[in-house]
Amino acid sequence: MESLDVLLDECERLHGHMCAGQLLGARMALLGCREIGVDDPRGADRKKLIVWVEIDRCMADAVSAVTGVRLGKRSLKYVDYGKVAATFLNTETDRAVRIVALESARTLADQRFPDIKDKRERQFRAYSESADDDLFKVELVEVVLRDFDLPGSPRSRVTCSVCGEGVNDGREVIGADGDPLCRGCDQGNYYSKIDNPTA
Repeated sequence: MESLDVLLDECERLHGHMCAGQLLGARMALLGCREIGVDDPRGADRKKLIVWVEIDRCMADAVSAVTGVRLGKRSLKYVDYGKVAATFLNTETDRAVRIVALESARTLADQRFPDIKDKRERQFRAYSESADDDLFKVELVEVVLRDFDLPGSPRSRVTCSVCGEGVNDGREVIGADGDPLCRGCDQGNYYSKIDNPTA
């Protein structure tokens, strides 16, 4: 693995700025890879790493920058739990760890560096100098990885019987009449169509 400083440069480039969440995410990614035996996640080991992030914040970009996992490569998975947490899986060994940023890490900066006026600087100092045990909880976990969730080409594709849109990798729902439906047609979409848009 590259040094933390080099990886933080990549985090800043990918995310657009450097913040405490980036530093915490970079440290989380380094720890996760170490715990599952992935030494070169952006190179030789890239095909054996899958990561689930549980929040759509700065930390997720840092994990992606450090490890090279990407949504488009299907090596990065997003689970909307709103937690500063990620699970790292080595697909060759099936070893997986879930790492959560401790709530106490948020107050660590104020406790250890009360003389530093700038909050951002306090956080950077604390997140840089603290031991992993002071920042994170690490749990050995088991992850069930379905064939449909693996990187690579789609395993299946069906057409929704209502909207006519294609659905990949077993994400369809079978309706009461036995026809395939996309989740939007079955459960409702996150968007609403505008039938008569004004110019």
